[in-house]
Amino acid sequence: MGSKAHIAVIGAGVFGAWTAHHLLRAGHRVTLVDQLGPAHSRASSGGESRLIRAAYGKDAIYTRMALDSLAQWQALSAISGRPIFIPAGILFFFQKEESYLTDSVAAHRQLNLPSELLTSNEMKRRFPMIDFDGVEAGLFEPSFGALMARRAVQSLVEQFVRDGGAYLRGAALPPARSSQSLDAVELTSGERIQADRFVFALGPWLPKAFPDLMAPRIRTPLGYVHYFGTPPGNDRFTFPNMPSFNFPGVTGWPALPPDNRGFRVRLRGDIATDPDASQRVFDREKDKLARDFVRQRFPLLLGAPLLETRACHYEMSASRNFIIDRHPQFDNVWFAGGGSAGVGDVSGAGDRRRGDVECRAAVDQADGGAADDHDSARHRVRAVPAGLTRDISRHIRKGSI
Repeated sequence: MGSKAHIAVIGAGVFGAWTAHHLLRAGHRVTLVDQLGPAHSRASSGGESRLIRAAYGKDAIYTRMALDSLAQWQALSAISGRPIFIPAGILFFFQKEESYLTDSVAAHRQLNLPSELLTSNEMKRRFPMIDFDGVEAGLFEPSFGALMARRAVQSLVEQFVRDGGAYLRGAALPPARSSQSLDAVELTSGERIQADRFVFALGPWLPKAFPDLMAPRIRTPLGYVHYFGTPPGNDRFTFPNMPSFNFPGVTGWPALPPDNRGFRVRLRGDIATDPDASQRVFDREKDKLARDFVRQRFPLLLGAPLLETRACHYEMSASRNFIIDRHPQFDNVWFAGGGSAGVGDVSGAGDRRRGDVECRAAVDQADGGAADDHDSARHRVRAVPAGLTRDISRHIRKGSI
């Protein structure tokens, strides 16, 4: 495809915004469209903060993606005017030594990451504010941490526009198939966006826009976030004095300046819901579950006031892999989605390894590249053999996926 090609990216979340960013840098004319605005309150890319981590068990491809993406987030943080990446580090709790831990450590050592395998006694000495009862081992990733999610996506779209990209607020209608190629996307306003190629990065709306293809492949649960007040004058629960943490079913991190919203606890997502109709308030029973976790693992916060709660959507593929593929009926339409949780995710949802690298896969395909063999099959809409783990990163670099 020549440099004059026009590519429309529908959805200005993490996948869509980074895809548009890289397409623009590749020399294309790019229009980015979102129905409610970048990182709006219904988006899976919204929320104040999310985790970026590198522990993915045997799926080292995601570790490599996270490492490469981290550099992109750091670069964006450096130019945004306010911090986007907070290097709080991440501490994973394991009740026993298991393959997920040992496989993660092996991947980290292969990539020379400065991660540390810690015993329970070592963690007790280094992080005395945490109760490690029943925890035998830990993995500490000092290079990773939290991303200010809403600020990050909005900053990226602002930079995209400054660089010459076009951003349009509008709701796209699902395309009706009338030929082998799609020539335009129609908005609910009646406006038509004509382009040479299209990338749909709709987050939790992918199953609604393409129900036959995506409804069986993506689920959209709500996750539940609680912010607890930290003791005045006591900074042990504030960055940089304690790390982010990941325990099966629960993630969280210390109070993060400059926002200081509080000590964050995120519970595992619930049943799938409609992102257009879901209520963003939740049963107060979730408050008890969050308090029970705080009481168990952070006893010094017993009785801490609950400052704020939030329910936010995630979008996870059935295989826990990204979906980056052509539409099977349109030769110029691509999907990029399924990014809220990775294979073997011990936290349940909501990490941000998906900042940059996997979006380059969508870029390379929209740029005219071909998904040339089964190395990329784990990310496709089409059925693939279970357990396929071959690395696609070399294809991402050379533009062949």
